[in-house]
Amino acid sequence: MEISRISSKGQVTIPIDIRKRLNLKEGDKVVFVEEDDRVFIANASLVALKRMEKVMEGKAEKAGIKNEDDVVALVKEVRKELWEKSSAPLCQDTDL
Repeated sequence: MEISRISSKGQVTIPIDIRKRLNLKEGDKVVFVEEDDRVFIANASLVALKRMEKVMEGKAEKAGIKNEDDVVALVKEVRKELWEKSSAPLCQDTDL
């Protein structure tokens, strides 16, 4: 168990062992999660990543993505479409 004191401004120093365990570095954000009569502190970036993973769960399979090659092919296809859309007005204005 770690103990920390609250300053007059409501600030708390997170003990080094806890910062290491939560992989917190200077400038990181933390989130306070209330559950029943307890409050938990967590690395906000990791919480956001876990939520995103949950939202994205199963999306790759539905899109037919099975491996890294499929991801690379999809990225190339999307880039090609974006390039064609962005360069279409330029091509229309020329006599090429």
